[in-house]
Amino acid sequence: MERQLLSILASTVLAIHLGVILFNIFGLVAIPLGAWRGWRFVRVFWWRALHLAVLAVVALQALLDRACFLTLWQYALRRGAGEGASPAPLIESWVNRLIFWPLPMWFFAALYAGVWIYALLLWRLVPPVLPGRTRRIIPRRRPPPA
Repeated sequence: MERQLLSILASTVLAIHLGVILFNIFGLVAIPLGAWRGWRFVRVFWWRALHLAVLAVVALQALLDRACFLTLWQYALRRGAGEGASPAPLIESWVNRLIFWPLPMWFFAALYAGVWIYALLLWRLVPPVLPGRTRRIIPRRRPPPA
């Protein structure tokens, strides 16, 4: 029973890891697109601060030549469950291949640092609205005079 629980926990950590990755990618795409389209949610302060903070953690781990703590937890849980390289179901194997690339750590450090700098640039170009403040993002168009 303990091995099965550890295996389920490892799969849960993988799902959380995928969620973090999708959150980061979504933000990197939605913020500039939302600024262009006038979507108000891309200027929500707490969401933007969380996005920037998560990207900073990812970049810092890579710059310190450390693997992501979620990756380490997943591997430790898999080992504890007595699982080898990948006796995982098809979808989980696919997600593993999507997330874990066989590239050197310096590549990820450069990539994540560049992504974080891009997110900082987005913070400057598409500034979030501080809590309690309202800001008109897009001027309302007035109907033409009749």
